[in-house]
Amino acid sequence: MNIDQSPAQPTATPVGTPPPFDPELDAALTVLRRQIPTTVPSLDMIPALRRQAAEWAPPPSNEQISRDGAFVVTERTAPGPADAPEIPLLICRPAEAATPVAAVYYIHGGGMIGGTHRMIGADPLLDMATELGLAVVSVDYRLAPEHPHPAPVEDCYAGLLWTVEHAADLGIDPSRLLVAGPSAGGGLAAAVVLLARDRKGPALAGQLLNCPMLDDRNNTPSSLQMAGIDVWDHARNEMGWTALLGEQRGGLDVSPHAAPARATDLSGLPPAFIDVGSAETFRDEGVTYATRIWQAGGKAELHVWPGGFHGFDVMVPQAVLSQDAKTARLRWLRRTLAL
Repeated sequence: MNIDQSPAQPTATPVGTPPPFDPELDAALTVLRRQIPTTVPSLDMIPALRRQAAEWAPPPSNEQISRDGAFVVTERTAPGPADAPEIPLLICRPAEAATPVAAVYYIHGGGMIGGTHRMIGADPLLDMATELGLAVVSVDYRLAPEHPHPAPVEDCYAGLLWTVEHAADLGIDPSRLLVAGPSAGGGLAAAVVLLARDRKGPALAGQLLNCPMLDDRNNTPSSLQMAGIDVWDHARNEMGWTALLGEQRGGLDVSPHAAPARATDLSGLPPAFIDVGSAETFRDEGVTYATRIWQAGGKAELHVWPGGFHGFDVMVPQAVLSQDAKTARLRWLRRTLAL
């Protein structure tokens, strides 16, 4: 396992004024900001942030996740890593499917500190799965700071192994299984793919990384440019990475299985879809990750949505830009899974 040992340091790239938000998104963001705390986040605020998130978007029920019966939703548990608890999984299988179907192994977002596997209920991915007839396996994982690295990624990897081992029982075609996730889930999805390669684990059909959280150094031009502006900004990003890595954040010897941007070898990976907004914290680390996959001889599709902030497609799903993003992902899924 090769590790990029570059420590955190101020970027040498000049940082100009922030890119403008898409006008339609900007109007929605004005309303959304009233619900986002303006205080500088810290680790001791995490319990309150979790409570606020649960009040703002209560976890949906199985009935709601079923999309009016389009999916049969079941709950299973997988063995956890050594000396760790079992891992909850939410299985969403198309109700009308009679043969093994292509599937997405979904890892939820939440900045490494929040969220549950039920967040799939609000993710546009479930709409796409409905349209394409895909199964979705949504994994829950232990959260930082109570459970720092490697607990989250090891939970996700263990759940993936169980899913592949039980593919026949789940009605899933393991040769058409890909990993997906937004934000922290995108970073964990990339890390799970690296783990699968490094441990000679399951062969995956692809990796769908939406605004992925990849770099613990938190010093890209976009991270500095969008400080105090993006909904997940420089300070919140530092809080999330510090919760996961503690004093190691930004230092030497951070594992690429914690922060995939630290990997020096991105060869031998399944095809990637990476998209970010031009006006979000994770813009530059997402662009760099796609570029480095190409440089390693790999396959990646990259989209930078003009004027998009972090998570715009989930927060403002009716916006034209959000629909464009959904369409691009839908087309990539069709090609990658041969649908």
